[in-house]
Amino acid sequence: MALRCPDCGREYADRWRCECGEPLQFATQPLPDADHPREAPLDPREGLWTFDAFLPVERHVSLGEGYTPLVEASAWDAAFKLEYVFPTGSFKDRGATTTLSRAVDVGAERVLEDSSGNAGAAIATYAARAGIPAEIYVPADAKPSKLSAIRAAGADVVRVDGTRQDVTDACVAAVRDGAGWYASHAWNPAFVAGTATVAYELAHQREWAVPEAVVLPVGHGTLFLGAYRGFTALREAGWIDRVPRLLAAQAAGSAPLVAALHGDEAATGDNDTADGIQIREPPQLPHLLDAIERTGGDAIALPGEAVTDACRRLHRDGFYVEPTAAVAPAALRAYRERSVLDPGDDVVVPLTGSGLKE
Repeated sequence: MALRCPDCGREYADRWRCECGEPLQFATQPLPDADHPREAPLDPREGLWTFDAFLPVERHVSLGEGYTPLVEASAWDAAFKLEYVFPTGSFKDRGATTTLSRAVDVGAERVLEDSSGNAGAAIATYAARAGIPAEIYVPADAKPSKLSAIRAAGADVVRVDGTRQDVTDACVAAVRDGAGWYASHAWNPAFVAGTATVAYELAHQREWAVPEAVVLPVGHGTLFLGAYRGFTALREAGWIDRVPRLLAAQAAGSAPLVAALHGDEAATGDNDTADGIQIREPPQLPHLLDAIERTGGDAIALPGEAVTDACRRLHRDGFYVEPTAAVAPAALRAYRERSVLDPGDDVVVPLTGSGLKE
């Protein structure tokens, strides 16, 4: 399907960014023919591809990903969607299966990605499944456990000194030099099309009654933006009647959404615990802010101590997640303390990464 710039309207057959600098989107959002979900042939055994009628790419590369469990967590007065049970241990597989399927569609001979860990492991693994060579650019101090997963899939690892932005810049320079197709989780529109499936699954698992709010971690914001677009597509299809409030959880010190909404002071602090979301300039920032505004949502910055405490509680409750995955549960408590959420509100929180990655 064609790609379109939401800002200037230019269309492309295949490109990762518009000439004007904006992230691209698919020109149209596919919708199912069925007016009601009971009329649609939905089979959860197909994983996230159960909802292929909503997806702008065909399935070419799959490891059976998706349809992750939704379980009640009474100690948290919420439900958790266990995104850490994906093949590579994180929600990034949602975007990897659609991105590599798109790569097959366009005839990519080699894919490049820049990542601090989870996205790189996902892209490398699905590239291996597709039989396409991959090159993953990572920070020089990336965790060995995540580098092991990338190398195990046969991908080349390129370590880059400097900031997270330096890693991206090095990868983009290689793409521009013709080294390969940019399978970026931050820029490639196929990736967000994949993360939108979290909304389809969640609505289906709840028999099409969406929660009052969903609390999600935000670095680049691919899961947050995917959830917004997914719920919006469900509403456009007439399968649900409203989009839930979307509440963002960011790491203190790397919280551009919080700074934009509440000022720089609300975004300051330290959080080296949640290393997976330390993104200060997400390309999709205006679209993330728009999603918050349109759903009556909000954003909050969490210090490292709150995340560490939430991670310990999750482990004791049987949810073995990596620290970054504890940011959203920590935010859930903070949102209630600030009366953004009431005690009885119906809330879902995705747990995004496995503790086995540590």
